[in-house]
Amino acid sequence: MTDKKNAGFSPLWAGFLCKCPNCAKGRLFGRFLKVAPSCAACGFDFPESDAGDGPAVFIVLIVGFVVTFAALLVEVKYAPPYWLHAVLWLPLTLGLSIGLLQPFKGLLLAIQFHHGAAEARIEDNEPGPR
Repeated sequence: MTDKKNAGFSPLWAGFLCKCPNCAKGRLFGRFLKVAPSCAACGFDFPESDAGDGPAVFIVLIVGFVVTFAALLVEVKYAPPYWLHAVLWLPLTLGLSIGLLQPFKGLLLAIQFHHGAAEARIEDNEPGPR
């Protein structure tokens, strides 16, 4: 399991494409949002990977901005009935939200990999309050 951070690809781009950030070949996810235990191509272990709620927060902000801006623009320009707004914006909101979840989670996991982020731990031999 060699470290291939600089092997001619961007680990961030690999993460966005839901590929292993170590080799950019194996799949990052075993199921829709469940991170695979390890990369099938290079054997890199993913158990420490946890993006938390970060992807959902970014998606809410981005999709919310895009859909709200588009809905307001259409309302001001064309003034369609409210049922047409529902027909337009609900599927777009759901599609963008679900479609962006996996790439954004992969991107955040790749950022963690790229920067060597790890879970915070308290060392036993460190002085100070507990």
